[in-house]
Amino acid sequence: MFDDYIGVETTPLYRKATGGSKIRHLLWGDGVEVINRGSSRTEVRARGRFTKGFVKNSALGGKSLLEFYFIDVGQGDGVLIKTPGFKHIMIDGGYPRNNQDTGKSAADFVDWKFYEDYKKNGIKIDAMIASHCDSDHYGGLWDLLNVKEADELDCSSVKVKSFYHAGIARWEKTGGKSGNWLGPYTTTNGNKYFTQLMGSRNQVIQALNGGSGPQLQGWWKNFMQSVVNARWSNGQPTAIKRLSHVDEYLPEFSTGSGGEPVIRVLSPVEFDANGKSGIHRFTGGDSQNTNGNSILLRVDFGQTRTLLTGDLNKKSMHALLEDYEGERQEFACDVAKGCHHGSADVSYSFLKTTQPAVTVISSGDNEQHDHPRPNVIAAAAISGYCQEGNDELISPLVYSTELARSVSFGDPFQLDEKDTDGETTRTLQGTAFERSRIHFRETKPGDIGSKKKSRAMGNTKVVAGVIYGLVNVRTDGEKILCAIMNEKNGSWQVQSLKSRF
Repeated sequence: MFDDYIGVETTPLYRKATGGSKIRHLLWGDGVEVINRGSSRTEVRARGRFTKGFVKNSALGGKSLLEFYFIDVGQGDGVLIKTPGFKHIMIDGGYPRNNQDTGKSAADFVDWKFYEDYKKNGIKIDAMIASHCDSDHYGGLWDLLNVKEADELDCSSVKVKSFYHAGIARWEKTGGKSGNWLGPYTTTNGNKYFTQLMGSRNQVIQALNGGSGPQLQGWWKNFMQSVVNARWSNGQPTAIKRLSHVDEYLPEFSTGSGGEPVIRVLSPVEFDANGKSGIHRFTGGDSQNTNGNSILLRVDFGQTRTLLTGDLNKKSMHALLEDYEGERQEFACDVAKGCHHGSADVSYSFLKTTQPAVTVISSGDNEQHDHPRPNVIAAAAISGYCQEGNDELISPLVYSTELARSVSFGDPFQLDEKDTDGETTRTLQGTAFERSRIHFRETKPGDIGSKKKSRAMGNTKVVAGVIYGLVNVRTDGEKILCAIMNEKNGSWQVQSLKSRF
């Protein structure tokens, strides 16, 4: 697939073997397909199925890295991990595409990665993980698996080897009552634990077949049906498994063999609840429990540690500090995904325990949550690991997908009506165009049926371009590079640091 890799932090992809005209900019670890090696520049294909250009020979000679893509999904999470051996782990994906104000979810980025960057016609995910059962996390995964959405993807197939979940699920209420619930719980030694946990593939199938046992409900049910229908590249059904701290490691990522990362499972924490497997039931309603029982992973590679936190909240963080009494160093990390999109519902004590040098917050700007909160950004900064050099602050660094996104606007001046053959049949311009009105709905994630509005075309702007707020984090096991795209010219703003472990 790739013959060489970028070995410097960032470098231009030039249009020609000589001169300064640039197509785009490449990052440390980007793979290139070599076409012709020249004396000073090498012709390559890079970051595009048909994108060819030239890079300086001195910029080559790198290697495949561990890469984290924190995808801009608006309100929600979406993380794609590419390992040095080209295994792919997908954790969450934002709301479903149809409930995104941009019409995009993490599925679109994953599709670009495989179709354009890898020049593949199919997507292969080795481990797909729903950190918990809220639609702003699993919706983009659903877009990948849902055959009704297949026309939205350039890749013709999506194969998933294994699917992992946290156990908490949305169940039909008992006694013929409408709505959903998170299931029954039991009390042991004064603590409450959920005991009706979604489990393996066969258990999920039973919870979908309308039998006498507990049945899944709503969007979560439909999503899990898509998971059950999924297959791996060898034709075998996608394996389904519940994760907890009892597993210790994500299956197939326990040894670090072959230069791959080790992935620790730190939560949900599982207990013996009167002879059944149980996980914490927190006070405060369903959202406290779906969020609080998020899967918590720590990705170890070389000397580096990356903590992926789902939507952990203050109550669950306090519980984790108690559950890991004497072992709290397990939460210390170089890079952390900010909990719950920068919500104020976080524990400062937990943040001080993690002490990341880099915090990446996945948040949206059109959903009335006001994320990330100013005090949380400040808390991430002052609790982060401090590194200095050359009279400059190297870390802590705080990134937000929302703040990294940028848009450009245009002034419309003409409207063409076209027939089915693409021929213009009518044109509206000038005063008639200025006075005409456009009718629209102001879409918000999860609120596609919002109030209808209208506006004169003369007072309307169009979005001419979007630079999504993707945050790249890459490491060779010692050095960590963070990068976001520069809205001015498509170059990369990069910061690099060393692991402290």
